[in-house]
Parts: sequence; C-alpha cells; structure tokens
Amino acid sequence: MGPQGPSLLLEQFGPLQGVRVLSTGTIVAEPVAAGMAAEMGAEVIHIERPGGGEDWRHAEFPIETPDGEQVASSWVQDRRNTYYTTLDFSTSEGQKIFLDLIRRTDIWMESSKARTYDKWGLDDAAILEANPSIVICHVSGFGQDGDPEYVKRASYDFTAQAFGGMMNLAGKPDPDPPSRAVPWTADYITALFCLWSSLAAYIHAQRTGEGQVIDLAQYEAVHRILAGTMVAYHELGMVRERAGNKAGNAQPWDTFRAKDGWVVVAAIGPVVYSRVCQVLGLDPQDEKWISARREIESPQGIEFDAILRGWVEERTMDEVVTTMNDAQIGCSKIMNAQEMAENSHYQQRGVHVEWEDEQLGKTVKGVGIVPKFSKTPGKIWRGSVPVGHDNQLVYRNLLGLDSNALDSLSERGVI
Repeated sequence: MGPQGPSLLLEQFGPLQGVRVLSTGTIVAEPVAAGMAAEMGAEVIHIERPGGGEDWRHAEFPIETPDGEQVASSWVQDRRNTYYTTLDFSTSEGQKIFLDLIRRTDIWMESSKARTYDKWGLDDAAILEANPSIVICHVSGFGQDGDPEYVKRASYDFTAQAFGGMMNLAGKPDPDPPSRAVPWTADYITALFCLWSSLAAYIHAQRTGEGQVIDLAQYEAVHRILAGTMVAYHELGMVRERAGNKAGNAQPWDTFRAKDGWVVVAAIGPVVYSRVCQVLGLDPQDEKWISARREIESPQGIEFDAILRGWVEERTMDEVVTTMNDAQIGCSKIMNAQEMAENSHYQQRGVHVEWEDEQLGKTVKGVGIVPKFSKTPGKIWRGSVPVGHDNQLVYRNLLGLDSNALDSLSERGVI
C-alpha cells in the first residue's frame, strides 16, 4: 500500500522506509513517537500552529541561535529527521489541506484532549472516509471516553505519573513526599506505547487494507508498567507504598554511598546473593544470612544491610564497581552527563554522535540512534528546523499547490 504521492525523502533507509506519518501533537509524548519513527526511516510531517509554533521549542535548557532565539536542548535531541509545516485547523481551507494530507498518509498521530478535532469536522469518521486504511493514534491524558469529569481534564507528564500510580511508588516512605520520575518519564513511556501500537495497527492495515483508531490514555501507559501492583491489590489486598530504592522483598537492591559518590548494588536470587556474601566475607550457607536476603526488616536483614553499607563506605566507587562486577554482581556508578560522555563503553558503542542542526546553525552532539539494526539501521539526516521550514516542500510536492496559492495561504495565516 504505502503513502500516495511522491516521497519527500531523498534517500530511503531504515526498517520504516516507505511509511508516512502525520504528526500533530505537542510537547513530548506524541512528537517523540513520531521522531523515533523518523529516525528509523519513516517520512514524518509535523504540523504546528502558524506563527510561533510550539512553546516547547523554547522550554528547558535553551541554546541560543545566531538570530538570538532560544531552542530547547530536548527539542534539538528529539525533533530530528522531521518535515515541519504549519496549519490552522480552524479554517475551512486548513481543514481541506489536512484531509488532503490524510489521503496520502499511513499513520496519523495526535495528542490533545478527547475529540478536539471533532469541532473542525475532522472526527474519526471523516478521517477514515478520506482514507479507509489509515491508522489514527489519539494520545490524551485520560482517553477518549470514560468518566466525563476525567476525560475533559488537562494532563501533563506530572499528572499522568500521579494518576497512573507511578508517583505513589517513587521516593522515600512517608513523611517524605512522593517523587516524580525525571525527565518526563510518563511522556517517554507514552511515546513508546504510541509508536508500537501505531506500527501494530499499520501491519494490520497492510494485511487487510483496514484502518483503525487507537485510544491511548497517558495514565494507562504509566499504569501498565507498574508490574504486579494491581494484581497484588486485587488478589492479596496489598497496597504497595514507597520504599525508596529498595526492592521491598529482597536485598541487596539499593543505592549505597561510597567514599566519592553513589553506586547501586542489585542482586536478584540466592545465587547472586551468595556472591555478595562472599565479597563481604560472610558464609552464604549460614542460615542467618540465608534468611537475611528475604527478611530485610529482621535483625539479621538489618545487620546484613549495615555490613554492606559499611563495606561500600570504605571504598571508592571504582573499587566497589570493580569488585562487585568481578564477582558477577550487578553494580554501577550513578552516572552524570559528564561521566556518561567520557565513559569508554559509551564511546566505543558510539552512543553520542554529531549532526547538523539547522536552527542552531552548527554541529551539535547528543544521543544517536537507538537501537542498532544490523541490516536496516536508522540514521540522522538532519537536525531540528525553524517553524514552517518545510511548508513549500510539503504543500507543493505532495499537494501540488503553486507559489501563488502558498503565498496567499501564508498571508491569511492558514499556513
């Protein structure tokens, strides 16, 4: 099947070559999903509002452009490989242009409150009538239906973490407050759900010619990754609470302070636990230490934790990490940005790469393509671009609009 009309990409690459994605979301979740598709070879067209574009362009840790504008570091990282256009959905001409794009699109991803597009005559029925094989992925805070009081609510990463149950499990126990997982963890989790579900529906459309609608509520994406939290409640009556970094039912699994910083030590199961005992000079066959693994609040469990903490405190991070990993025990420094940039493993795997960013007018460096494909690797073919950068290219090449029509649309604020 594939998108109708010529491809905008000068070079086809990656496992998603030939797939066209139309993206109309804002901030993080949906645009990141579209951006990941673009890094794997999909042709992605993102639509912003005419004029200033998205506020997120200028949000966190901004970098100054040669023109004195501020571009957020996260925008530079996440908004690569994408064609940027503008369109006013509230105008009849904008709606017609959007439907023309829909007819040439495989997947439409958007993020907004439920049924935002209905008021413009762009409900799901209208979209599927224009393109019966299209995949529509609606990303919203609380879903397209349910309790009306929730469906109409605004939502961000923070609220999704709270309502979805993540924050109740993150942070130290009371009286300390719950903690937000950073950066934008709920948004990035939702992005992954958005991408995989859209591609699953696309595979179905390829087999059958049948499009469909995906209703992705951000809080549900967060809720889905709480492991057995809800089974434990429904079957055991257990309400899990915050436990800091501890696993809650076995040790060691926590953060530990060394002479010069923090490390994590993670040991799952009796075999790895016995290795920790040996490192500490404890007899792994002693019933006292066997029971200490699971009975973490018992006298022997507390004593084991104290012995391990004392052992770590007497050593540097490198000494702890080397000793533990030599014994095949999960252990790592807690790395900051500088340490990750300078780390030999990051460097040898080529995690951080350079690319040209048109907005900043220079070469930038950040995280490259993840994951690595052996036969159809993704790539970065360009960085972020200014608002409306690709209006002429997209609307002329895909829709056949001439210069006079485009100038008129621009003057009237339609694009």
